[in-house]
Amino acid sequence: MNASNGLGDFEETSNVGIKSFFDSSPPLKDAAEIKKKTEEFMQKNSFSEKTRRIVLVTSGGTTVPLEQRCVRYIDNFSSGHRGATSAEYFLRAGYAVVFLYREGTYQPFCRSLPNNPLLECLEVTKESNITVRPPYDQTVKKAISNSHVAISCGTLLKLSFTTIFEYLQNLQLIASSMSSLGSRALFYLAAAVSDFYVPWESMAVHKIQSSSGPLDMRLAQVPKMLLVLRRDWAPKAFCISFKLETDKEILLKKAGAALEKYNMNMVIANELLTRKEEVIVVTKAGNIVVQRDRTRADADVEEPLINLIVDEHSAACKSLE
Repeated sequence: MNASNGLGDFEETSNVGIKSFFDSSPPLKDAAEIKKKTEEFMQKNSFSEKTRRIVLVTSGGTTVPLEQRCVRYIDNFSSGHRGATSAEYFLRAGYAVVFLYREGTYQPFCRSLPNNPLLECLEVTKESNITVRPPYDQTVKKAISNSHVAISCGTLLKLSFTTIFEYLQNLQLIASSMSSLGSRALFYLAAAVSDFYVPWESMAVHKIQSSSGPLDMRLAQVPKMLLVLRRDWAPKAFCISFKLETDKEILLKKAGAALEKYNMNMVIANELLTRKEEVIVVTKAGNIVVQRDRTRADADVEEPLINLIVDEHSAACKSLE
């Protein structure tokens, strides 16, 4: 692209910010083990007799630590429901799924369970056996069965994160492993990624003391990784990002800008109040409104959404054959 339009300067600035972010981040724990698991997963699902497309589904929100030995952090309200639900539908569609999720958020196949399933779903019988109590017995059995099948068959790999540092390092590591898949790789980036953070080197080491008076803290902007994901980490992959706003007009403008700026294949636009009923899929060919089937009480908006994405990804793969 021509630097005269300002984009070249933007890319250069982004590269510097991204390098600085990773150089100063605390090392990812178990990075070697995560890389090994990811590459074995890729090998099993895409370079064996039974070749599958592979999708990375990111889910839940990142935290921003305020201290290196963290007591306090900035968080967001994301529960991971969208990501967990979407992972289920991708599995049904025949994809292998790398599920990168925030620790403690919704898991695939477990959305119908209560918040504390061990205590609310289980009971002790007179024979001192622990059983699943009605009405959760069938729900729990189905959740355990579906999850076990996906993991034991090797089509679901679950990796967790908590902080913004862990999330972005995991994203880079997984994307690098998926790059070899070419157009068969799909990125479904539903995680709510923090826009601001406290750089590690300027962060307090110990708990910030309230006796010091009002807290005055300057947050830095988290570098936008979508551009480098598309250009460097996995340039041939099909990439989908998300945008959430409370104002529909602002939402569509920002989703359209993200589509162009980061060269996304799709941007899923979510309006806060209606996000479980409908989403708007923003593409270069136009906008598509996707709604859940309101004739079914148990219908998810993710079902038609994933069907649409699978069709578009199939068409993109076919065009590159």
